[in-house]
Amino acid sequence: MDRYLFIESLDPFESNDVGHYWELAAGLAREGRRVTVFLVQNGVLAARDGAGNRLAGALVDHGVEVLADEFSLRERAIAPGRLAPGVQPAPLDIVIDRLAEGWKTLWH
Repeated sequence: MDRYLFIESLDPFESNDVGHYWELAAGLAREGRRVTVFLVQNGVLAARDGAGNRLAGALVDHGVEVLADEFSLRERAIAPGRLAPGVQPAPLDIVIDRLAEGWKTLWH
């Protein structure tokens, strides 16, 4: 089975490209592929519960694993308890492990 890791560093409120990128991730998941979106830097702003968007929740609804970088969350004072349903905090080590495991990786 193909495995995809999407790394999102952009704030979805400042970049319209984020929605298109996430739609690609959701589409791959709908086709039965294993997909993870790892939010890092300003990308974690989309992980906040009630952030005014449904992007993260829509990904989870399509079976995409959504992870938010713990360090980026701390830098932006976002507590793990304030994350949208289905979004999990995770260490950056996840990215390194998945790269080593051969996941197909896209960085945005």
